[in-house]
Amino acid sequence: MKRIPFLFMLGILLTVASVARAEDGSRLWLRYKDFGKAEVTGVKGVAMDELKQYWTGNPVVLKKQKGVPKDGYVITTKGGKTTIAASNDAGMLYGAYHLLRLQQMGQGDVPVNVSEKPAFDLRILNHWDNPNGTVERGFAGKSIFLKFDPQRLKTYARANASIGINGTVLNNVNAKPDALGAENLQKAKQIADILRPYGIKVYLSVNFASPIKLGGLATADPLDKNVVEWWKGKVTEIYKMIPDFGGFLVKANSEGEPGPCDYGRTHAEGANMLADVLKPHKGMVMWRAFVYNPQSKDRAKQACEEFMPLDGLFHDNVIIQIKNGPVDFQPCEPYSPLFTSVQKTPVMVEFQITQEYLGAANHLVFLAPMWKEFFSLVKPQSLRAMAGVANIGDDVNWCGHHFAQANWYAFGRLAWNPDLSSENIAEEWMRQTFDNENGLVKPMVKVMTESRDACVNYMMPLGLHHIFAGGHHYGPEPWYDVPGIRRDWTPAYYHKADSMGLGFDRTKNGSDAVSQYPAELCALYNDVNTCPDKYLLWFHHLPWDYKMKNGRTLWDELCHRYDKGVQQARGFLATWDAMKPFVDKQRFEEVQRKLRIQARDAVWWRDACLLYFQTFSNRPIPQDMEHPVHNLDEMMRFKINISMYENPEYGYDK
Repeated sequence: MKRIPFLFMLGILLTVASVARAEDGSRLWLRYKDFGKAEVTGVKGVAMDELKQYWTGNPVVLKKQKGVPKDGYVITTKGGKTTIAASNDAGMLYGAYHLLRLQQMGQGDVPVNVSEKPAFDLRILNHWDNPNGTVERGFAGKSIFLKFDPQRLKTYARANASIGINGTVLNNVNAKPDALGAENLQKAKQIADILRPYGIKVYLSVNFASPIKLGGLATADPLDKNVVEWWKGKVTEIYKMIPDFGGFLVKANSEGEPGPCDYGRTHAEGANMLADVLKPHKGMVMWRAFVYNPQSKDRAKQACEEFMPLDGLFHDNVIIQIKNGPVDFQPCEPYSPLFTSVQKTPVMVEFQITQEYLGAANHLVFLAPMWKEFFSLVKPQSLRAMAGVANIGDDVNWCGHHFAQANWYAFGRLAWNPDLSSENIAEEWMRQTFDNENGLVKPMVKVMTESRDACVNYMMPLGLHHIFAGGHHYGPEPWYDVPGIRRDWTPAYYHKADSMGLGFDRTKNGSDAVSQYPAELCALYNDVNTCPDKYLLWFHHLPWDYKMKNGRTLWDELCHRYDKGVQQARGFLATWDAMKPFVDKQRFEEVQRKLRIQARDAVWWRDACLLYFQTFSNRPIPQDMEHPVHNLDEMMRFKINISMYENPEYGYDK
């Protein structure tokens, strides 16, 4: 028998070990080892299947138990046996994933005694996917729904169920009438059949003018009998195909989308017509409050101005979906006052998981701290549901950036329990997605929890907002303006820089947006001496030499904040570089490349913004910080060619 050289064999073994350890992010946080050996008895279903395949701890009993809240579960360990009790199959499944999460975090052999229930009945992803497969504000490839891939959809369902998400809107809020066509409804049925065992209902965004575009009617007036009959017929068709269909999401009379106001009707009349059609099938309407009038003096006030007079007029299966902030998913903005102004109508919060305004899929920005700020002021009992604009595409790693997966995960965990800390969520995700090694987990949890503040520093500190490049919203263009464009689409509308100072005056002497908040917050924000620094230029137009609480002038503090963001971004890269021993080669190099882009972009933001604002302040850059490495002419000629599916390419406008 011929001997195989030892070094050759060693090379093969090392190669096999390397391949075994290689990872591409496709398994998300579901990196269970496929050798479940525990005895699992009781109620059969997906929960049992998951535990039989992956659970390695105590014997588990699954049982139905009255009195456990909907979707909730009770887990107890006694006498070497663990019992999961729930009142429905979804609760049983969430309990199973609770155990598997503990196992992934190295706590699978610890006795369990927990009782949990979700804070919100509806925990839903909004996909902005188009029929042609493109994804609006998508940075991770094409729609996962374009090609019907049952295995990928099953992984999607498992990932959502593991964090308690129970609803999916399959298409863009800027909906095409074709979304209700026969071909798309058949695809929705196929998707629903795969998601259903995991406790996930499907919903559709609808175009309000569908009766015209799809049904051939002359009008879409919600009070027209023919229009009502058309919608009844369409809803009946849907429920025959998808018996547990959830309902409609509607964007109406916003950014050119059709709606009831086109016919002299109110948002309430439009929403109620659809609600009445859906009610016999137990369906619901999620009606978005993202509306703004170009004639309004302050875009931040528009939602309250339009919806407050309608409070109490919506039917009971209508819920108003409100963006977390009053403008548009900015890196830092106060909560939308509509949440505390509306008293008689159910409301739900809409967060943006996809990073439209936070560096797309190039920047590591963990969003849990931003969402926690919202929940610190808007208490869960005033909300009925939570929606997140998905950051999911057909990229191998699902989200375009390995760490962007953490925002999908954090959304689900906070929709389940808004009291969870950002640190705990980040640690859960790190241990499941990468490794339990503390040398990796602790430094990267610190990076994650600091990343949002860093992004605010290098993009728009002290309450600045919406000074992005036009159209794609990637990168700074505080000077952006196009003849004929509506003013509230230009940065100058928001920063209002002039020789006197900077910021949008929303005090009682300005647009009076402060008065839309409860009295205590109104007083806090209206007074420049008590307004938090993070909202200072959101509510106040201040002189360049305004003295900050730390003794610096506004101009000097602005410069230092921008520079701090640059240093933080560089620090994140340095921290990740030190993680090389703990991370597989592919994911290490892919994240490293993204962090290098982020550090470079931070310099771009700092230089562009400070050099531009300096033309108004006429003040020097402080000597105790790093000075811009570019000049303003270069920055104003600096353009990017950005694709929905690829990283931006940088260059100068010739």
